[in-house]
Amino acid sequence: MTGHEGRPLLFLDVDGTLLPYGGARLPSAAEEWVDWQHSSNPQLARIDRAHGPRLLRLPCALMWATAWMDDANEVIAPLLGLPSLPVVELPEAPEEDRADLLHWKTRALVRTAAGRPFIWADDEITDLDRAWVSRHHRGRALLHRVEARVGLTPADFTVFQGWLGGA
Repeated sequence: MTGHEGRPLLFLDVDGTLLPYGGARLPSAAEEWVDWQHSSNPQLARIDRAHGPRLLRLPCALMWATAWMDDANEVIAPLLGLPSLPVVELPEAPEEDRADLLHWKTRALVRTAAGRPFIWADDEITDLDRAWVSRHHRGRALLHRVEARVGLTPADFTVFQGWLGGA
């Protein structure tokens, strides 16, 4: 990490978390995915730029945990005024999400945390992920589900701050 080894981690998703869906048509995997993760994406106007300073004030180390991978540093970070952040090495995102299966990011996040306390902010977290993390992660963890149509809100930051205050 970058000098933040002792701080809790905050794993950040992009789609549905920082970039609310809000009724927008989502791209099909084949037709628009490349444009979706590009600075020309018109949905980027929906990002709340106040989130950047809010994130930077949190007493934790920020990491991207998103299918955007390195594109998050090129497209999302500048919009929020964030520095380039470490990117969690994630497996390939599945073509189709299934609520009855462990989320495709869960194992990678626990492996990356390596026992450190962490928050995972994502719009696809389920009780199955929470149960798996509680059994396989020896540190504290907050799996915080964000409403995809709205994205992060000031109330979510209050939850993060409260949890980090008890870390």
